[in-house]
Amino acid sequence: MRRRAFIKVIVGTAVAWPLAVRAQQPAKVPRIGFLRFGPASAYAGRVEALRAGLRQLGYVEGKNIVIEFRWAETVDQLPELAVELVRMNVDVIFAMSSTEVEAVRQVTKTIPIVFATHADPVGLGHVASLARPGGNITGLTVILTDLVAKQLEVLKEAVPQATRIGVLFSPTAPSHRPAVQAVETAGEKLGVQLVMVPARTVEDFEGAFSTMSRAQAGGFLVAGAALFSSDRAHLADLALKHRLPGTFGNKEYVEAGGLMSYGADLNDMVRRAAAYIDKILNGAKPADLPVEQASKYELVINLKTAKAIGLTISESFLLRADEVIE
Repeated sequence: MRRRAFIKVIVGTAVAWPLAVRAQQPAKVPRIGFLRFGPASAYAGRVEALRAGLRQLGYVEGKNIVIEFRWAETVDQLPELAVELVRMNVDVIFAMSSTEVEAVRQVTKTIPIVFATHADPVGLGHVASLARPGGNITGLTVILTDLVAKQLEVLKEAVPQATRIGVLFSPTAPSHRPAVQAVETAGEKLGVQLVMVPARTVEDFEGAFSTMSRAQAGGFLVAGAALFSSDRAHLADLALKHRLPGTFGNKEYVEAGGLMSYGADLNDMVRRAAAYIDKILNGAKPADLPVEQASKYELVINLKTAKAIGLTISESFLLRADEVIE
C-alpha cells in the first residue's frame, strides 16, 4: 500500500472510531422522581396505575425509564425528600397531590412537576390558570372546593334527618384551607350546622370521632387528603364504632368499609398523568400543557355498612348510585 493511501486509511479510521463508539453508547434513561406522603402499601393501586399508563406509552421500568420512589412517613419529611430528588437531577417529579406539590415547588423552579389528584392548583397558586399553567407545574385536578360542596349535598340527601354534620379536615393539607371555606358556604345553603374537626396525624382520628359524637353529629364528611386515604380502613372502623354515617372522596374508602363516597376515579387520573410525563420527556414544557379536570364522578354505597350502623337508605337514592356493595 502506498504511503499516502495508508495515511488516508489511518485518518479515516481514527475519525470513524469515536463516532462508532458514540453511536453504540446507550441513550440516557430518563428518571422520574416519585414523591408521596403515606405508606407505600396504601398506594399500591396508584403506583400500578402510573406504571400502566407509562407502559401504554412504551415505557418499561428498569429498561427505558427509572422511577425513584420517596415515601414520607410524616408531612414534615416531604421537604427533605423533595430536596433529595432535586439533587438527583431527575427529569420530572411526580407529586401526586397539593401536599407533595407544595413541598417540591419550594425547592425547584426548573425541574418539571406533574400532579394527578391536585385539589385546587389555581387557588393555591401552583399554576396561573388551568388553560395556561405557566411555570414548571401541571397535571390533573379534582377541584376539591366544588367536590366537598357536592359531597355534603349527597350526604344530606342520604341522611335527610341530620341537622348537624361533622367535617374532618387536615390543617397540613394546603388545599383544605379553601375547601373548609367552600364546605362552610355549602352548609349554610343546606341549613345544616357543621362541626369542623381538624386532624394532623392518624393519632388524632379517635379523638376526632369522639368530638363528632359528643356534638351529636348526624353524619360526617371526610375531605380528601393523603393523611386520610393512607389509613382509610381505620376511619371506616371508627365510623362503625361510633355508628356515624359518613361520605368520603373515593370508592377505596367504601371498599375498606366506609358508608359511601362521591368522587373521581383517582387511579384513572394517575394513569392519565403518565401522558404528561411522556410529553415532557419528549420536550414539551409544563407551562404549555393545560391542566385537565376529572371527567367522571361516581357515587358508591356500601349497604353492609349501612345495615351495620342501622341506617336505612331510600330506594331512590340507591338507584342513583354507580356502584352498590352488598
